[in-house]
Amino acid sequence: MLKVGVIMGGVSSEYEVSLNTGREMLKHLDRSKYEAVPVVITERGQLIDQVKGLDFALLALHGAYGEDGTVQGTLETLGIPYSGSGVLSSSLCMDKHLSKTILRSKGILTPDWLCWDSMDEYAPEAVERLGYPVMVKPNSGGSSIGMSKVNNAQELRGAVEKAFAGDRSILIEGFTEGQEITCSILGGDFLPVIGINSLGADWFDYNAKYEQGGAEERVIQLSLGTHERVRTAAFACYKALKCSVYARVDMLLQNGVPYVLEVNTLPGMTETSLLPQSALAAGYTFSSLLDAIITGSLQAQGVQEMQEVTGHA
Repeated sequence: MLKVGVIMGGVSSEYEVSLNTGREMLKHLDRSKYEAVPVVITERGQLIDQVKGLDFALLALHGAYGEDGTVQGTLETLGIPYSGSGVLSSSLCMDKHLSKTILRSKGILTPDWLCWDSMDEYAPEAVERLGYPVMVKPNSGGSSIGMSKVNNAQELRGAVEKAFAGDRSILIEGFTEGQEITCSILGGDFLPVIGINSLGADWFDYNAKYEQGGAEERVIQLSLGTHERVRTAAFACYKALKCSVYARVDMLLQNGVPYVLEVNTLPGMTETSLLPQSALAAGYTFSSLLDAIITGSLQAQGVQEMQEVTGHA
C-alpha cells in the first residue's frame, strides 16, 4: 500500500486555505489503496524530518514555499515523488510578472501590466497610461490576499502599500471587463469550463472565493468558436509554462476573446474548489480525481519509480 503524506499548512498567507485543502484530501483518499499521513508544516525547516518514510507527497500547499518550487526541489533531493508540476514550472507560475512575460512572448493574450519591486518605483503617471480601473496585487500571492481594485489615482498609494505588505514585488494590471472563467487541465484532458460571477462584490475577491454564497460558480457552455479559443489558450499556457499532470488557468472572456490572468499549479482542492467542481462535471469523484493526480504524477516522474513504490509494473 502506498504511503501518501498530505503536505499542508506552510509559511504563506494562504496557510488556512492550505489546511482546508489538506483536510479534504485526507478525507477522500481511497483507504484501500493508500495509507494517508497528515503532514502539517508551520516553518521551512520541518519538511525533511516529517516526510521520511513516505512513498509519495500529495501537496496541499498554497503560496510561497509550496507553489514556488521550493518544496518540490526538497522532495526531489530526498527522492520522494510528489504531485503536480516540477520545480521550474512551479517557480514560473508563482511569479505573475515572469509568467505573463512568457505568455505574451508566445502570443497569448494577457492584460497589460506594470511590475514594481519597491515603493521607489511608485509612478502614478505610468498607471495613468495603463488606464483606470486597475487591479493591484502581490506578484507572487494567491487567494486574492493583498489585492485591490483601484478606480482612480487617489486610491492608488494605499492599494500599492497593501500589496507590498504581502510581497517584495507587486503587479498593477489593467482591469479587463468581461466574464471570469477558469479552465482545468488534468492528464492532458481539458475539463469543463467554469464561469464565475461574484455576488455582491464587483470582482472575485477573498470573501467571494471563500464565504458561503460569495460567488456563483458553475459549468458553462461556450459557443463552439469561443470554446476552441479558450481551450487553445489554456493548452498554450500549460505548454509554455511547462506544467505537468494538472493545472488551472484563470481567464477573462471579453467579447469571446480569452485574456489569461494566471496559471495555478496547485489550485485549491476543497470539495467546493473550482478544479474539483470541473472534474466532477467530467465524471470524476473527489476520490478518483486524487487517484488521477497521484497516478499521473508517478508516471510523469518515471515509470520505474512508480513500479518501485507501488510494488507492481
